[in-house]
Amino acid sequence: MLYPLSYGGSFSLAVLAPTSAPCQADRMGSPQSMRRTVGCEIDASLGEATNIVLAVAVAHAPGVSIDEQLTVRAGGERVVLTESVGVSGTRWHSAAVPEGPLAVRYEATVVGRGEPRPVDATERILAVRPSRYVQSDELAGPLIEASIITDLCELPERERLNAARDWVAGRLTYTIGSTSPTDGLPEILATGQGVCRDFAHLLAGVLRATAMPARVVSVYAPQLAPMDFHAVVEALVDEQWVVADATHMAPREGMLRIATGRDAADTAFLANDGMSLTLHRLSVHAEADRELDADPDALVMLG
Repeated sequence: MLYPLSYGGSFSLAVLAPTSAPCQADRMGSPQSMRRTVGCEIDASLGEATNIVLAVAVAHAPGVSIDEQLTVRAGGERVVLTESVGVSGTRWHSAAVPEGPLAVRYEATVVGRGEPRPVDATERILAVRPSRYVQSDELAGPLIEASIITDLCELPERERLNAARDWVAGRLTYTIGSTSPTDGLPEILATGQGVCRDFAHLLAGVLRATAMPARVVSVYAPQLAPMDFHAVVEALVDEQWVVADATHMAPREGMLRIATGRDAADTAFLANDGMSLTLHRLSVHAEADRELDADPDALVMLG
């Protein structure tokens, strides 16, 4: 079993369990010349030999060029990585590593903005189903008033997305350290607090409960404060995946996709198949070469 390490705040990791037309707002400024520099440094230690899976590299996307370097050292020796490509260009890098210190370093310069991809039928099916951290089938009635979902269902797609985003923003308070990486919707709704991962899980859950396909995406986010890996939602509106962020902590125009999936189990920056991993340091940076548009109601596609 893989134990995912997620994002959006500090926590202890020693005890973890597991052809479409572009949206009008997607073409802003001079997208082909936008330059973003991103990267991360992860220092951890392993109590035993294990297999790791990283999701820290910028996803492949048509229309962008990526100049990057990813290095992993375990016990001081460089590790050979195997790359696997998944949903929307997600790149997982896996390796078997020995007991001892683990150091991950990633740097990338990305020029341009990604072009929209055709909507995949399989992704559409998975993005409307409940998942490990997004128990959308338990929302209406057991966890929140059923009328919230009923009222949202009556709205057109674009209005529904914005209304759901605003409801989540009003329901949760961003609080670092308020949840554990294994908390799902019952836990975060019980406390009313969370980090970006929790905001994304709840927004995806509300949308899925209305039968709108929604998935979770980890991103590098220029102008995010405090800086970290960030989690947002992509929802299917007018047959295009558009990004929504209930935290409103960074402009969506500059976000760069890392990993895409059902929830944090698919998008965690680091996962391993044992429990003896301790994170000592995580540093993330993301910068863009221009001030970014932060209009919360524009339809924006990740690029």
